[in-house]
Amino acid sequence: MAIHYVCRHCRTFLGSIGRSDITEMQLGLHSLTPAERRDIIAYDSEGEITVKVTCDYCKQALENNPELSLLASPLQ
Repeated sequence: MAIHYVCRHCRTFLGSIGRSDITEMQLGLHSLTPAERRDIIAYDSEGEITVKVTCDYCKQALENNPELSLLASPLQ
């Protein structure tokens, strides 16, 4: 099982963890609410997990231009 991290805004691949022994608790995913889990974590048929986060570039763009957060896809 691999865990892939991608930016939720620009879809940039940020990295992955290929270890099968890592738990959601170790990653901090256990503290998410069910709604947050549906929004942030995606599972595919092969058991791979994709976690949608915000990259540094998009974080800075959103901080400098808060009005972008009103758009559905502000940084694509």
